[in-house]
Amino acid sequence: MIAYVRGPVAAVTLNSAVLEVGGVGLELMCTPGTLATLSPKIGTGQQATLPTSMVVREESLTLFGFLDDDEKACFELLQTASGVGPKLAQAMLAVLAPDDLRRAVGSEDVKTLTRVPGIGQKGAQRIILELKDRLGAPVGGRGVAAPAASAEPWRDQVHQGLVGLGWSAKDADRAVDEVAPQAAESPDVATLLRSALRMLSKA
Repeated sequence: MIAYVRGPVAAVTLNSAVLEVGGVGLELMCTPGTLATLSPKIGTGQQATLPTSMVVREESLTLFGFLDDDEKACFELLQTASGVGPKLAQAMLAVLAPDDLRRAVGSEDVKTLTRVPGIGQKGAQRIILELKDRLGAPVGGRGVAAPAASAEPWRDQVHQGLVGLGWSAKDADRAVDEVAPQAAESPDVATLLRSALRMLSKA
């Protein structure tokens, strides 16, 4: 088991980062929030240390990278719920910070959980039933309350994703307005969230 990876950031893509370790480039699948903290620099790549979780499948070995150990622990615990695989667990953490996730599950907030692409009402209820007594109470990390519902669902989802990843509500509002023209063509939440994160990281 690889507990963490440390090394210069060699590359960052839309859904992964490559860290050089001992002359070998290791690709880590990361949330947009984690990727926004990383920036490769030619010749002097940013040094980064990311806790990791390895997912072993018959046909593949995949490393997932995280901002901190708390996010890693939530990722691994989420996968113990029925129907939650690594991709869905990562999607949940892309939209909800660990403490926001604990609040949503602890208060049986189905609406907040269904903000995550791929989770419907039944899936949210199942996650609450199976994890309510296991995720525990918020530990005081990142997170804020969910914004009020709007007429355009993608706005709430992108806004919640940004504030859950540590951006202020004001910054999230600005980013949502910036990507609104793009949403008119394709209201895909994951794509819009990545665009918003890129805009905020350059600001």
